Amino acid sequence: MSILVTGSAGHLGEAIVRRLRSEGREVRGIDIKPSPFTDHVGSITDEAFVREAMAGASRVIHSATLHKPHIATHAQRDFVQTNVAGTVVLLESAVARGVKAFVFTSTTSSYGAALSPPPGEPAVWIDEDVVPIPKNIYGATKIAAEGMCELVARRDRLPVIVLRTSRFFPEDDDNAGVRAEYDSLNMQANELLYRRADIEDIVEAHLLAVERAPGLGFGRYIVSATPPFSREDAAALRADAAAVVRKLFPDVEALYAARGWKLLPSLDRIYDSGRASRALDWVPRRDFAFVLDCLRRGEDFRSEMARAIGVKGYHDVVFDEGPYPVAG
Repeated sequence: MSILVTGSAGHLGEAIVRRLRSEGREVRGIDIKPSPFTDHVGSITDEAFVREAMAGASRVIHSATLHKPHIATHAQRDFVQTNVAGTVVLLESAVARGVKAFVFTSTTSSYGAALSPPPGEPAVWIDEDVVPIPKNIYGATKIAAEGMCELVARRDRLPVIVLRTSRFFPEDDDNAGVRAEYDSLNMQANELLYRRADIEDIVEAHLLAVERAPGLGFGRYIVSATPPFSREDAAALRADAAAVVRKLFPDVEALYAARGWKLLPSLDRIYDSGRASRALDWVPRRDFAFVLDCLRRGEDFRSEMARAIGVKGYHDVVFDEGPYPVAG
């Protein structure tokens, strides 16, 4: 079984290629940028390049994309061309090549305005039944690409799994206020409560999706660390999230104080990855309880994979005002 991985120079693509190579599995990475994990350099919008790169592949994991950080530096048509048209090129080639499974990396960011409850309202419990309300071109094009995946899966019988991934990148938050209030590890630990997963767990979800796709036909799943909360906690999490966390984890205050860390005072959303866990038999290892176990032992809660890949950035230049320019 040969697996084609798009976006192999990016965070997730590299992680998937690393994992597959370490297991001695047949994998080829493609990306518009050269890297040690890229076997073929070219654009996913180039039909001839994609057809050649996909020859002999029985599975495709499509993680290549323009991301939210590119909104301020790329035109909207660039997002349409890469995120939508590029996905269509890959889907059509997969059908023509007789590919047995196709996994598309989408994003929880596509929920957009649905993630922000009005003032005084409970935190939003986000599962696959919540209707996305994209608020920028990134989210809009990812939802459009999801639609093409579903169309091809149903029309051409290509087994396709869409994974809406939560945050897994190590870069600092784009919000200057958050960066001033919390250091990176503190914020990433907090996010594992409700909107983050370690990249190693994200990779595992993708590889399980490749295996399960033929039996599922089509599926769309949120992949994020398992939250320790229930739906009944939503109001309390919006009003005083720290109190809820302290009740669930009595020693969190002392563990955080030893690092000079702080809990978030309020949560606006919680990602529910239960359907992915059930359909894919996926059990994310690194959740908030894991973070606290690591703090007790004085260990880094990030996986070896996350540390090996490190910070990549999204642009070829460094910006004075933050990790990337913010727009949209």
